[in-house]
Formats: sequence, C-alpha cells, structure tokens
Amino acid sequence: MAAVFLVTLYEYSPLFYIAVVFVCFLVTSGLVLGWFGWDVPVILRNSEETESSATVCQKQMRQVKNPFSLEVTSPEVASLASGVALVLDCLEDCLLTCYWGCSVQKLHAALQKHAYCLRIKTPRAFEDAVQDEYLYRQQYRIKKTDKLGKSCVLPAEAQITELGPVPRSRYPLVALLTLADEEDREIYDIISMVSIIHVPDDSYRLSCRILYQYLLLDQGQFHDLKQLFMSANSISPPSSHPPSGERTEDRVLLEKAGLAEDDPEPVDENSKDCIVCQNRAVNWVLLPCRHTCLCDECVKYFQQCPMCRQFVRESFPLHSQKE
Repeated sequence: MAAVFLVTLYEYSPLFYIAVVFVCFLVTSGLVLGWFGWDVPVILRNSEETESSATVCQKQMRQVKNPFSLEVTSPEVASLASGVALVLDCLEDCLLTCYWGCSVQKLHAALQKHAYCLRIKTPRAFEDAVQDEYLYRQQYRIKKTDKLGKSCVLPAEAQITELGPVPRSRYPLVALLTLADEEDREIYDIISMVSIIHVPDDSYRLSCRILYQYLLLDQGQFHDLKQLFMSANSISPPSSHPPSGERTEDRVLLEKAGLAEDDPEPVDENSKDCIVCQNRAVNWVLLPCRHTCLCDECVKYFQQCPMCRQFVRESFPLHSQKE
C-alpha cells in the first residue's frame, strides 16, 4: 500500500517534489551546522564584519646586537677603475675582505652551506664555500676605533677592466666583514656580514650601490637586511614673524598696551609623523610592505597599509611604550 501511495503521489501531486527538496534542505542544513556549529563561516560574512573581527598578528622582536656597519660613500664617482669608498663602523676589531668578480652562483651556494653545514666565521671559510670562484682578493684590518673610510681600489696587476655583458655571472664586489678576534665570535650571535655591491664599468654604467646585505648568525641562519620605508621629516617653512631684533611698530604698541601674545613654541616635527592623525610619533612597521607610517593608536584601526593598500600580515613596534 505504501508503495502504491508513493507512486500515486509521484504521478499526480507536485507535493512529492516539494517534499524531496525540503528533505534535501534539512539534510544539507544539518551537515553545515554539524561541521561549523553555530558559527557562520568567514566566507559568508560581510566584508565590514570580517575587517572588524580580523586582528593583525604582532611580530615579536628579538634584540640582536650587530657589530658590523658598512656603507658606500660617493657612489656617483665609484667605478671599477677608480675603486669604491666604504665607511665602516664596527663595535669590535674586524677583517674587511673584498672579493672582486665573485661568482653569483657560488656565492648563493655558500649562503646555503652556511645554513646547513659550514659556518662562515672567517674569510678562509668563505673562500672554501665559494670554492675560490673570484678574480681578485683584498683584505684590511679595521679597528673598532677607526671611523674613517676605506678606499678599495683594484691594482693594475689585477688586469680587470670589465666583468662582461649583462646579465653577469659575477658580482663586481663582495665585501665580507668578519670578527678579527676569535674570542669576539663567542660573544655575538652575528658572526659575519656579506655585502654585495654593484660597481659600474665600461659596459654597465649603473651607479654604484649596495644590492644585498646578509647577516650570518652563529646558529646557521642568515638574514637579508632591508630598509624601512619612512617618510622624511618635512622641513618647517620659514617663519612669517620678523626676527626677534626687528620688532615692528605695531608689536611695540601692543606690548605697551599689554596685549602682545607670547611667541609660539617651536613645533617638534618628530612628534607629528603619523600620516593618519599627524599628532603622534611613528612607531609601527607593517609587514610585508615595510612601511613605517603609523603611531601606537592608529595602528589598531588598519588591516591594510594606508600608503600602499597592501594587506598587513604582521607588524612590530620600533620602541616599546616603556621606552
């Protein structure tokens, strides 16, 4: 009887289709609620609710003392023929080893070797890692008290005038900074720094600059140094008030009447760097775009960088509130 009733309902009544659709709806709803519970999936929420509920992961900073500092001075006059002027500021006595024409492939292979097996603490270890794939080598001892620049110039005996057409298989200059004394290598986590420097020659006239800088740690990691993008402090416009020694006649009359206002205090430009509120100091670095443009208060309200609109994955403060 039940089978005959279902066949009759199937043939003569649209209620059968309605009942089937309703049963499928109940089963689907049960599966969805059983999987997600009463919490609606994020993909079903509106965009405003998603942005308000999302939180930016704050990256924990690890304080590490870097004993090395290297910069290029006068890059506009540097060349393969005239050399490169370097400024070094080291916390300890260091060895500066310059490798001219170092192999690109061997250099990056050396960084991987440092991470897995061979720690590059000395120039000899670096040379073993790159398998002596360079054209010329120079070495200088840098005292921690030395604040003067060091000029690295290729001698005529090297007979290097150019490094071939672009793309090159060799970096023009690789500057390796290592700690000179073995005792210092036990104190610092950072044991060496590799700076890859472009130097123009006759075939490639792009101005001299640092392409990459890698900090090598004793534990085997190496980190690529990258600059933070910060807005330069705007130069305050010239004051419209006359100099203190040149008081106008109106100013004198106001002073006699006791109505002259005190000169306003100079504004500290460094305290008004936040691009949003323009009232507090910039303190937060946004990753991965590396824009440093928000203060401690405004960073709470942004899921995207206000400068480039890139989504913020992590962030960290330059200074803690206690500092």
